Amino acid sequence: MSTKERSAHDATGGTGALAPGGTGGTALGRRRRAARFADRWPFRRKLNLLVGVPLTAVAALLAFLIAGQTAQSRDAADAARLVRQSVEVATLVDRLAAEHQQAVLLSVRHEASRGARPSTAAYRTAQSLVNAQVRQVREAFGDGLPRTEAQALNGVEGLSSLRDTVEGGYLPASNIDPAYTRAADQLIDGLGLDLSPALSTSATGNMLDSLLRAGAAHSAFETAVFSASTGDSNALVEFIDAVGAYDEYNRQTDRFARFATEAQAETLYGIRYTAAQSTISRQFAELQVDPGAVQGDSPAEIRASLAAALGSYGAYRDQAATRLDITTSLIGQLADEADGASRDAAWRAVLLLGLALLGLAVWLVLAVLVRRSVVRPVQALTGAAAEVAEVARRELARVADDDAEDDGPPRLREMPVTARDEIGDLAETFNQVQTMAAALLERQVAGRRNVAEMFGNVGRRVSNLTTRQLALIDAVERGETDPALLERLYSIDHIAVRLRRNADSLMLLAGIHEADLDAGPTSLTNVVRASLGQIEGFQRVELRARSEAVVEPEVIGDLTLMTAELLENAVSFSPGDSPVEVTLSDSGGDAVVVVSDHGLGMSPERLDEENARLIRRERLDVVPTRFLGLFVVGALARRWEIAVRLSRTPGGGVTAEVTVPAALLVPGGAAEAAATAALAALAAGSRTDSPEALTKPAPLTPAPRAPRPAVRELPPATGPVASPALRQDAGSGRGDGPWPLPRRVSRRG
Repeated sequence: MSTKERSAHDATGGTGALAPGGTGGTALGRRRRAARFADRWPFRRKLNLLVGVPLTAVAALLAFLIAGQTAQSRDAADAARLVRQSVEVATLVDRLAAEHQQAVLLSVRHEASRGARPSTAAYRTAQSLVNAQVRQVREAFGDGLPRTEAQALNGVEGLSSLRDTVEGGYLPASNIDPAYTRAADQLIDGLGLDLSPALSTSATGNMLDSLLRAGAAHSAFETAVFSASTGDSNALVEFIDAVGAYDEYNRQTDRFARFATEAQAETLYGIRYTAAQSTISRQFAELQVDPGAVQGDSPAEIRASLAAALGSYGAYRDQAATRLDITTSLIGQLADEADGASRDAAWRAVLLLGLALLGLAVWLVLAVLVRRSVVRPVQALTGAAAEVAEVARRELARVADDDAEDDGPPRLREMPVTARDEIGDLAETFNQVQTMAAALLERQVAGRRNVAEMFGNVGRRVSNLTTRQLALIDAVERGETDPALLERLYSIDHIAVRLRRNADSLMLLAGIHEADLDAGPTSLTNVVRASLGQIEGFQRVELRARSEAVVEPEVIGDLTLMTAELLENAVSFSPGDSPVEVTLSDSGGDAVVVVSDHGLGMSPERLDEENARLIRRERLDVVPTRFLGLFVVGALARRWEIAVRLSRTPGGGVTAEVTVPAALLVPGGAAEAAATAALAALAAGSRTDSPEALTKPAPLTPAPRAPRPAVRELPPATGPVASPALRQDAGSGRGDGPWPLPRRVSRRG
C-alpha cells in the first residue's frame, strides 16, 4: 500500500464507507448476493449448513433415541415370544420327569422280580409322550429354535440306548438319574436366557429361569423320594439326591420371590401346600427317620416296599400335574408383562419419531435450497465417474483369449460444469483426468493390438520359412542315397517340424486361427502319432490304442498341436529313462486321450492352479504362466470345448486327460467308410515304410496341397505297444543301433 493510499485509509477510519449515491447499488448487490449465496459458498460451508446444524442437533439425537426404543421394543417382543415358547419346554421337562420315574420303577421291578419279565407298557407310554413333546417343541420354535436347544432335544432323543437297557433288565438308579437330570438341565440351559438381550439382565429373565429350574428341581425331588421309597439297592443314594433336589428347589423359589410380585410368589409357593405334596412330604419325613434302613435286604423286602410306594404313586402324578399348571400360569403372566413392555417401547418410539419428523420438516425447507447447488453437480459427477468405472471394468474384464479384435478406445462425455465452487473445480479437474485416462487407454489398446500383430507376423513368417525349408529337405532326400546323410537330413527335418509347431503356437497366442481346408477325417490314433513327430524324445512314448475314433477334419490341426504340447511337457519334465504312456479309449460316445509321465510332477496347489487356468479365459499378458504349452492347450480346449484335466500320476508325475466330445468325432458309419477308403488307398500302393510316416496323420481323401504329410493306417492296438514312431523299419537294415528320427513323407510323386 502506497503512502497516499495509507493516508486515505486512515482518514476514513479504515471503514471504506461509500458516498451517499452508492447506497442503492450496495443494497442491490446484497440482494443479488443473497439470491446466489448457495452458488458462491464453499462446499464445506454447504455441508455444514445442510448436515451439521439440524442433523447434528435434532436428527442424530432423536435417531439415537428412536433406535434405542425400537431395539428395546423388538427385544421385548422377542423375549415375550421366547417366554411363551418356554411353556413347551416346561411341559417337556415334566414329561421327562415322568419317564424318569417309570424308568426307576421298571428297574426296581426287574430287581424284585422272581424271574418273570415285568411289563414295559407304562415306560414305553412315557417315552411316547416325551417324543411327541420333543416334536411339539420343534414346531413351536420353528426356524427360531436356538442351536443349544436343538442340541438339548437331540440329547433327549439320544436316551434311546438307556431306554433299551432299562427295558432289558435291572439298572441301578445311579446310572439312570444322571442321564435324565442332565437332559432336563440342558433343556433349560438351551433356551439361552442368559444370552437374550432383553432377558439376561431383566427381572423377567431371572424369574423365568428360576421358575423353570424350581420346577425341574421339585420334579427331581419327587422322583428321588419315590425311588428311595421302593427300597432298592440304591435307595440311600436316591434319598441323598432328594435332599439336594429339595434344597435346590428352595433356593430357586427364593430367587423367584426376589423379582416377582407377592401374588406371583404365593402362587409358586402353592406347590408346597397340595394334598399330593403332603403325601410326598410324609414319605420324605419317614425316610429321614432312619436313612440307613431305606434299602431292602432281600427281594421280598424290596417287593413289599415297592408295593407300598406304588400305592401312593398317584399322588406323585397329581403333584406333577399341579406343578405344571402353576408353572404354566406363571409363564403366561411373565409373557404378558414382556408384551406390555414391548408395546410401551413401541409407543415411545412412535412419539419420538413424530417429534423428529416435525423438527426435520423445518430443516427440510432450508435444505432444499442448499441441495440444489450440491446434489445436482454431485450427481453429474457421480454419473461421469460411474461411466469411467464401467469402462475400466469392461477393459479389465477383457481377459478372454478368443480371436476377437479389441474394440476402439471408448469416448467419454465431458461432465458439464454448472457451479462455481469446489464442486465446479472438481468437475473441471475430473474432465481433465478423464481425457488423460481415455488417451492412456487408447494407447494401451493400440499397443496390445500392435504386439498381437507382431506376434502373428513373426509366427506366420517362421511358419512360411519352415514350410519352404521342409520342401527343400524333401527335394534333397529324394535325390540322396547315402544312409548317414539321410539320417542327418531326417534330424533336420524333425527339427523343422518342431519349429513349425512353435510357430503355430505363436500364431495362436496372437489370435490367428488358420484351418486346413484340404484335410479329411483322420483316426485319433494317427492324430497322436502326428503329434509325436513334432516333439523331441518321442522314442520314450508308449501308445496304447483302445479306440477307433475318427476326428473331424476341422479339428485335426488344433488337436494335433494340443496333444504335441502335452507330450512335450511330459517328455521334458520326466527322467530320460522313464516312459511316457499315451492311452486312447472311448467313454460314452466321447474319445479320451490320457498322457502320463513319471517325473517329479506338481504340488496339489500348482495342479489346482493349472487346472483352473485350463478352464477360465484369460490373457497371457495379464496372467503369465511358466508353462506356455499349457496355456496353448487351454486356449485350444476352450475353442473346441474339449475337456482337459491334470492330475497326479500314482508314484509321481503328471497325468493329462483329454476328452474329445462326440460332436468333434465322425459318426460310426462314416468312420468305417473313411477307414475303408484309407485301406483301399494303401492297397493301391500309396504306402511308405519310413518311421516318420507312422507319426503323421494323412487325410483319408485326396488332398491337393503337397506339403501335407502322409501316414500308413495301422490296425487298432489292443495292449501297450511302443509308438509306431519308435519302430525300426524292417527294410532299413538297422540292427541294435539308435531308433531313427521321425521323417515327414511327402505325397508328391
